[in-house]
Amino acid sequence: MTHRKQLKQSHLLQFISVVGIVLLLNFIAQFVVFRIDLTAEKRHTLSDSSKEVLKNLDDVYYFKIYLDGEELPAGFRKLQQAIRDILDEFRIYAGATIEYQFIDPFESPDLATRGEIGRQLMDKGLTPTSVEEMDQKGGSTEKLLFTGAILTYRDQEEPIEFLKTNIAYSGDENISQSINLLEYQLIQTMVKMKTLIKKRIAILEGHGELDEIELADLEASLKEYYEVERVTLNEQINALDFFDCILVAAPDQAYSEKDKYIIDQFIMRGGKAVWCLNSVAANMDSLAQKPSFVAMVNKTNLDDQLFRYGARVNPDLILDMNCGGLKINTSPAGVQPRFRLFPWVYFPLLYPNNQHLLGKNLDLVKTEFASTVDTIGGTPSVKKEVLLYSSPRSKKINAPALVQLDMINEPLEERNFPEAFLPVAVLLEGEFTSNYKNRLTPEFLENNEISFRETSRSTAMVVCGDGDLIKNQFRMLDKPVPFALGYDRHTDMTFNGNKDFMLNVFSYLLDDDQLIDIRNREISMRLLNKSKIMAEEEKWQLINTLIPILFVVSIGVLVHTLRRKKYGKPYRTKV
Repeated sequence: MTHRKQLKQSHLLQFISVVGIVLLLNFIAQFVVFRIDLTAEKRHTLSDSSKEVLKNLDDVYYFKIYLDGEELPAGFRKLQQAIRDILDEFRIYAGATIEYQFIDPFESPDLATRGEIGRQLMDKGLTPTSVEEMDQKGGSTEKLLFTGAILTYRDQEEPIEFLKTNIAYSGDENISQSINLLEYQLIQTMVKMKTLIKKRIAILEGHGELDEIELADLEASLKEYYEVERVTLNEQINALDFFDCILVAAPDQAYSEKDKYIIDQFIMRGGKAVWCLNSVAANMDSLAQKPSFVAMVNKTNLDDQLFRYGARVNPDLILDMNCGGLKINTSPAGVQPRFRLFPWVYFPLLYPNNQHLLGKNLDLVKTEFASTVDTIGGTPSVKKEVLLYSSPRSKKINAPALVQLDMINEPLEERNFPEAFLPVAVLLEGEFTSNYKNRLTPEFLENNEISFRETSRSTAMVVCGDGDLIKNQFRMLDKPVPFALGYDRHTDMTFNGNKDFMLNVFSYLLDDDQLIDIRNREISMRLLNKSKIMAEEEKWQLINTLIPILFVVSIGVLVHTLRRKKYGKPYRTKV
């Protein structure tokens, strides 16, 4: 009996020790954050930039997420869980300054109430998404979802749209892309709401550049992050003082040497530049009254300047099998119009460089009459990187070039598009040489209030071979009403890559490093093979049901056998 009593005391002591250790670890965990992320892509680990932002929050950020409900489709449940996980991760570093709530906007049984809530959310900037979900029997159901949130910080409110829709991706791939960008979107919005001093962008005008209506959507988007102002140089030497970046938006008139000099010295002082240029003058309006036109070289007098910096926008046009379309009336005169969509090879859909921060997780970028951009050797102090390029099935033709509407009737054959990955946008970074080194004339030196610099400070610029990629379409009512940048009225599709790419460009150039490296993250979703699931459904249901039961029974039998072996025989005491 003495041995049995000692055994019980030993078991009790072990139990008390285990409980004590657990309580001690829980107490320590209140003061020490210790987490191990075992996922391959470190999906539960925030970037250093995000941690820095979260540790320095000065007030409460309250997220109302309108992605909730019992009947959410499976993919959106993954998105919902990913949002919850990352906000919980935010709270590890930000504590009580991060608060969130999930809300089902369609929870009310009253139709009028649901409609009113939907209108209120749309007024605040959220857009509902129509989702068609397939069931196992081949049927489908259509649901309306809000896939965004409203972030409140002090007296400010800001909408956040989580779902990214890339036309080249499937539904599951779009969910994966949306999850990839969660950290970036949340931190970006928080930083934007907190920023008091904004950097300044000058949109140049006076040389036939895109006007306010044609740049309305891009300007509005940039103004959320920066101070944006339209500037006419007019040979005023100090016109670009106090600006951080300039946008040259598709000029169709020649720049004077004095205006070029002003831009040159702005860059030499460390200013950033975005050049979106139409090297060839081509416009669809030319086909409105006649079936063809000749696209001529657009002379802006900027070629020598860009050449000195390390890039050249070539006087050519890219034709691409991966292209946008045109709606053409195919009915005879006097008959009810019947429009048909034809591929239009002059509207290339460009691929972003997914290996660079600026192209990570971006949609295709739609262009119109785009030209190739070459990088120039002999500038070792400048690093060059292609950001946008054509598809593997493309070609280029030199200007002057005949553009004929009849081309829509020609079959698209791969052998007619032998060139691949033609560069259309490049990033130049480093120390640039002035375009006016060793060629200053007295007219530049006279009354020059800027001390001339031959070599720039370390800076950067982006050169694009198409001005239309930043141009939004618009419709005429009582006054022009702009569409969103990237919306194509011919195909009734929106190419989100246009705006996302340009916002990335400005963010990169203006040194928002906290945001750019966050965007570089990529989290893979292990997508299930749906056809295999359907074929092997009963097999896996049986396995998932029986194996856990057999495992529990086996453990029970094993424990019972061991206990019986250990305690089955009576203890014998020595006399």
